[in-house]
Amino acid sequence: MLEDVLKETYGVIIYQEQVMQIAQTLSNFSASKADILRKAMGKKKSAEMERQKKDFISGAINNNISKDQAIYIFQLVEKFAQYGFNKSHAAAYAMIAYQTAYLKTHYPTFFFCASMNTELSNTDKLNLFYEELKRLRLKIYPPNINYSSAEFLPNKKNEIYYALSAIKAVGYESISKIIAEREKDGLFKNLSDFLTRNESKNLNKLQLEGLIKAGAFDCFDNNRRKLFENVPELIKLSKSSETHSDNLNLFKDDQDTKVIDLADIKKWKESELIEKEFESLGFFVSEHPLKNYKRVLTDLKAIDYSEFKNNSKLNTGVVSGTLMKLQEKKTAKGTPYAIAKFTDLSQMFELFIFSENLVENREFLKVGNSFIINVKKEVTRDGNDRINISRIFYIDNFSSKIIKEVSIELSNEKEVANISKYLANKSGNTEVRFKYLKENKICNFKLSNPRKIDYDDIKRLKAEGFRVNIKD
Repeated sequence: MLEDVLKETYGVIIYQEQVMQIAQTLSNFSASKADILRKAMGKKKSAEMERQKKDFISGAINNNISKDQAIYIFQLVEKFAQYGFNKSHAAAYAMIAYQTAYLKTHYPTFFFCASMNTELSNTDKLNLFYEELKRLRLKIYPPNINYSSAEFLPNKKNEIYYALSAIKAVGYESISKIIAEREKDGLFKNLSDFLTRNESKNLNKLQLEGLIKAGAFDCFDNNRRKLFENVPELIKLSKSSETHSDNLNLFKDDQDTKVIDLADIKKWKESELIEKEFESLGFFVSEHPLKNYKRVLTDLKAIDYSEFKNNSKLNTGVVSGTLMKLQEKKTAKGTPYAIAKFTDLSQMFELFIFSENLVENREFLKVGNSFIINVKKEVTRDGNDRINISRIFYIDNFSSKIIKEVSIELSNEKEVANISKYLANKSGNTEVRFKYLKENKICNFKLSNPRKIDYDDIKRLKAEGFRVNIKD
């Protein structure tokens, strides 16, 4: 009965027109009634769908089709209709999908550069492309004032340097003039050379700060904090150079090239470095924040989200994620919830945070913060699989959590001597107990004073072969 409807697509439902034709052929729907069914399916109107389902099944039974088969076909049609297009759209999209798949396969770096250049100001889209580049193991370097262009462009080795105009607050027009200067007179030798060769109108405070935070000047000086805190002085220097003044007290002669002499200050901590980079780029290019928590993730047996999702044997698990975006909403009853976009070391993923977890963690739910997430797989009312959060913890609270008690097993005097170096003269809040095994007897001891012990100490003790149990 459906051969004429589905023959051209080899028995697969592809077009919205086929949904209507199936209803007309099997259940004697009129054209207008079939269109109502199509709209109800596409917009997921549950009440209307129930009415249409009854009519569809009863109409099919009148055409000598069994009830079970009618239900099965309706479910097939319903599943398709949520995603299908009309024939003219489907054909056009299929052509574009084929063309882009071909280009991505055979010219991947050109394909990604072209795609990313259409989204220079959309950090969410750039992040998706960046994650895909990593998955395909295509090389993309962080921003570099000497090798990046205003846009994403592949070099001769088919490698990509991050586009400078994709850095927040760095305008396309001004950075293009800086790139033109570099192409005209060669690579910039140092920061002084960069400032003197470019007009000050192309180097305002926000632009310089963005370039510094993104690491574009690391090739000159990798102390980003030093450069960042001296931005006003750098701007003054740029303006002064235009008057060709030789009395610049920030300079000292270094052979034929002048080098800026800035007072040295302590570098940003790694967490601060990553945070500033995130501010300027909108995601993490050089280093992912979760790499700072490998010890905690290992101790908690946290796995990648993709591993949890794709493992049918796991119904609950522990994953980690750095928050990329948070969108708070309310249910019809006014209960708050949020749609959170996270990224771990493997991919980006979205999860719902419901009221209790949302309220409990609201002060920590800021973009760039990382979390330990207890997840579970559930089946929704409409029969779809979904991964939900059961508990979520701000990772800094978790990693700095005080270890209340440590119990260490010892089997000989040599181990007693070895362990003393880990516990000597360390005042803290952790009670230390020993379980000493000797001549088939167990002797329990406790140090009279607590010690300062963190997870790194535990890891080192275990690496030395000690059997350690902790109580948080």
